[in-house]
Amino acid sequence: MDIKSPRILYLKGFLFVLLGLLASILLLVEHPSLRTAVLLAVAVWAFARAYYFVFYVIQHYIDGKYRFSGLWSFVQYLLRKEP
Repeated sequence: MDIKSPRILYLKGFLFVLLGLLASILLLVEHPSLRTAVLLAVAVWAFARAYYFVFYVIQHYIDGKYRFSGLWSFVQYLLRKEP
């Protein structure tokens, strides 16, 4: 089922941010150190950049004909793609 309601899509985005913040806070409460905070920040940044690469860079700079619908779609694309 595709969600088409902008209101529900904004709610979904907000819930993802809330979930990420909650998980980060709980991790830092359990392991309150600068090292944990820095590693968490680097992991979040790196995964965000990888996600951007999959859904923006590939479509706009590498293969403008393909539209990705999720990470599984990206894996299938890589497996079918000729080097």
